[in-house]
Amino acid sequence: MPRKAYNAEEAVSVGPYSHAVESGDLIYLSGQTPIDPKTGELLSGDIIIQTEQCFKNLINVLISTGLTMDDVIKVNVFLTDMGNFNAMNLVYSKQFSSPYPARTTIGVAALPLEAKVEIEMIAWRGNRT
Repeated sequence: MPRKAYNAEEAVSVGPYSHAVESGDLIYLSGQTPIDPKTGELLSGDIIIQTEQCFKNLINVLISTGLTMDDVIKVNVFLTDMGNFNAMNLVYSKQFSSPYPARTTIGVAALPLEAKVEIEMIAWRGNRT
């Protein structure tokens, strides 16, 4: 099945990959770390600041595909410290409405550029054209 790639102006890639790829009715969003697209630098700060920036980047990628957070069906969150789970969850809970997407949260040893969090999503185009 052919794939269509999307790249958002308000998101940054730190490697050779697309911000999102569409295959059929599914759009797979690459993981976003808390990089400020204006500076290209990782935001310093606590997990709340970093999680908020991840979602800003992801929302910009979704906009480039013509979708919204209501179209997200699956989220994967990667944390370098599971002690940050509750704080990350506070930010996460403000991004979606019920019914919430399916989600997995995984503790990892390290992330690119020493980020504390990385988030990837899958969205469904459904009946939109």
